[in-house]
Amino acid sequence: MDPHLALDALARSQARYRALFEAIDDGFCIIEFIDGPHGPASDYVHVEANSGYERHTGIPDIVGKRLRELAPSEAEAWIELYGGVLDSGRPIRFEREFVTAGRHIEVAAARVEPASLRQVSVLFRDISARKAGEAALRASEALARQNVERVQLALAAGAIIGTWFWDIPSDRFTVDAAFAEAFGLDPALGREGLSLAQVVETVHPDDREGLGAAIEAAIARGGAYAHQYRTRRADGRYYWLEANGRVDHAPDGTPLSFPGVLIDIEERRAGEAERARVTDMLRELNDTLEQRVAAQTAELMLAEEALRQSQKMEAVGQLTGGLAHDFNNLLAGISGSLDMIQARLRQGRIGELDRYVIAAQGAAKRAAALTHRLLAFSRRQTLDPKPTDVNRLVADMEDLIRRTVGPGITLETVAKGGLWSTLVDPNQLENALLNLCINARDAMPDGGRITIETGNRWLDDRAGRERDLPPGQYVAMCVSDTGTGMTPDVIEKAFDPFFTTKPIGLGTGLGLSMIYGFARQSGGQVRIYSEVGQGSMICLYLPRHHGDAPVEMVAEPAPPRLSSRGRTVLVVDDEPLVRMLVVDAVEDLGLTAIEAGDGPEALKVLRSPVPIDLLITDVGLPNGMNGRQVADAARELRGGLKIMFVTGYAENAVLSHGHLDPGMQVVTKPFDMTILSGRIQAMIGD
Repeated sequence: MDPHLALDALARSQARYRALFEAIDDGFCIIEFIDGPHGPASDYVHVEANSGYERHTGIPDIVGKRLRELAPSEAEAWIELYGGVLDSGRPIRFEREFVTAGRHIEVAAARVEPASLRQVSVLFRDISARKAGEAALRASEALARQNVERVQLALAAGAIIGTWFWDIPSDRFTVDAAFAEAFGLDPALGREGLSLAQVVETVHPDDREGLGAAIEAAIARGGAYAHQYRTRRADGRYYWLEANGRVDHAPDGTPLSFPGVLIDIEERRAGEAERARVTDMLRELNDTLEQRVAAQTAELMLAEEALRQSQKMEAVGQLTGGLAHDFNNLLAGISGSLDMIQARLRQGRIGELDRYVIAAQGAAKRAAALTHRLLAFSRRQTLDPKPTDVNRLVADMEDLIRRTVGPGITLETVAKGGLWSTLVDPNQLENALLNLCINARDAMPDGGRITIETGNRWLDDRAGRERDLPPGQYVAMCVSDTGTGMTPDVIEKAFDPFFTTKPIGLGTGLGLSMIYGFARQSGGQVRIYSEVGQGSMICLYLPRHHGDAPVEMVAEPAPPRLSSRGRTVLVVDDEPLVRMLVVDAVEDLGLTAIEAGDGPEALKVLRSPVPIDLLITDVGLPNGMNGRQVADAARELRGGLKIMFVTGYAENAVLSHGHLDPGMQVVTKPFDMTILSGRIQAMIGD
């Protein structure tokens, strides 16, 4: 064949190919995978493209450009898509946002054979306009939903009793259930669609002509519509209502739709002024809807507040009922013992006094324990937090727990190695652990296994929210049993004061509430995990302590009894009986006691030249000064004065949240007089 003819045929073929190539309205290109710094086939270059490529992407002169220089941030995603086509030979079709081009594109990709060419053909078109239209449609639908919600709110507010929509060209009414009820119609027919003749069938005969004329006039002129008439309902009676709506016309004047609402005016038919008020209310509905919602919200909040107050009063009633029951028993023991002591003294039978004294002291100690549990529940008890090794605490308690739960219960401990320390009152933690083990024992009347487990816990945001704790590091101590388990309603009430599932007389119902209050006051939390018939696990979560590691506690020797000659103690308490007991304890030690009933009276003594070696003051004092303020004034007047706070309540804010200055101590009421005397002697001797 003539070489010139062959070249001419080739040129014509290429021209036809290019013409077809450019005739494609969609964007088209061929990419070829290449090796690069990121590895084999980690990039591709555009080897061919039609003019549609630029039209649909806005990127000119694409041939010769590599993906990683064109869109480095999106490169991995595109290579994964087209690389899959190259490797598998399976075509794909998808929609994707091309961030670099700032457009949405619809793509069809296929491998160019043979596979050794390492090429993929890509056909695509710009669908940004379609995506924008879809977004606009979604926004329109959202607006429509909002309008529906606004109507629903108006229905709830009582302004509207029904709604309708009339498609005029098809003569099809769709109405809600309230409209159907107002017209005495079947709601199912209202959902399917009714004709105008079916709708007006229940209108009062005297009102039909006027209604028909009003509808025709509204359709002819378009715009707002309002008319009053009577309809027959299911009970056979006629009721007055007012229909308000609007007729919408097409640009050529053709009536299209007629939506509207119904207003109940049965009781408002007294005069035209009332009718005008209701009409104005509807016209201003859009302007006043927000106020209506706000008013309903305020009413709801008031109702919720009333419910909360009712729940509070129920809890207070349960609390006071339990307190009255327990304290009446304790007071009966104390007052009865005192009466018997008085009777035996009159009879001269002093040999029998000890039994009544011991009985009264026992009842008083139980009352003190009860108040401590209540303070723990209310998170107001006085705590003595120290860096604590929970593993060591559990090990030290193990023998006591074994003796307490008895031989029918198997006790196991699982101590986490490398357990963090926690800042907590170790005595209260021991009480909590013992209470949990006793509860576990009681849940296994036929025997079983108790497991005490410790561990470190990292709580992220989600886990913290689930446990009502800030995210962070916590030490967990869990007590599990193989007992009867708890139902969800029991778990919900388990931390309530005086709630107990035990028979009357076998539990105060303060154990778990005390543990809960102690854990919360310590910055932690308690959680119950239980299944009926499978057992329960109760976990304490306590914040990790990042300070010095806990040290072994070594019992300090009792201070030597020092000479009390010339030493004076100022006792400040507004309760005369407590003040008398403290003064007697001071004087029994051979010390001189000075009394004051409040802060101002104590300041007079502190400003005098009388030497004072120790100030003992109640924290809660009347007449404008609390115990902490008296102590601060005393330190100003007499630097370094030793101070003992006496309190039956944890005024943590007053006591600087447990951080006391050197030379200060706290004693909680009710106190053992022997312990009080020992503390006084120790502070005087320091």
